Amino acid sequence: MEFDRFADDYAHILDRTVSASGEDSSYFAEYKALYLQRLLGPSFRGKVLDFGCGVGLLSRYLRKHLPSARIDGFDVSQDSIAKIDPALSTQGVFTSAWNDLARDYALIVVANVMHHIPPEQRSGVIQDLADRLERGGLLSIFEHNAANPVTRWVVGRCPFDEDAILLSPRETAGRLAAAGLRLKRRDYIVFMPAFLAWLRPLESSLRWLPLGAQYVTLAVKHV
Repeated sequence: MEFDRFADDYAHILDRTVSASGEDSSYFAEYKALYLQRLLGPSFRGKVLDFGCGVGLLSRYLRKHLPSARIDGFDVSQDSIAKIDPALSTQGVFTSAWNDLARDYALIVVANVMHHIPPEQRSGVIQDLADRLERGGLLSIFEHNAANPVTRWVVGRCPFDEDAILLSPRETAGRLAAAGLRLKRRDYIVFMPAFLAWLRPLESSLRWLPLGAQYVTLAVKHV
């Protein structure tokens, strides 16, 4: 619930936090949406849950780049949910109540959320999300890469990351496997700051390199 106090200024705080990259928070949100579009294809028509959606920044870009999908959102911060643009929120279910969520999602996106969840609660949350996937559905977890020193510096100066306990890729993969999901892929992402933007087309070929600012782990529900 502590995120309620950041709801009014969430985007501005995040913009200041990531300013050293030369980009704003929208760049990183759209980066994730474009990553998923490349994976799923722009004509993807499934039901998507943005878990930990905050004020809807990622959801907005999921809607833009997966236009045929239905986008739902969940966040414990009711004040954040209230800030979501009605043009987005009226097209799906955006809620702080677990019971409002469906159990047939084709894709669940957890973007930089797990590090806010206490370690002893993470397996339970991932299991609940796994149970909400349809057969063949994907759970996609984006997280900060603690092996990147710039990432650690950014997290350390972010006001709403005061409680953050970063997850290693091994921990993330282990918790997904423990929930009965089959690991599909892990990619390291976000390598180039703005002044090296001309090199960004090379990032997809660096996904194996554990120096990206973030990483994404995808797992599929096969039963």
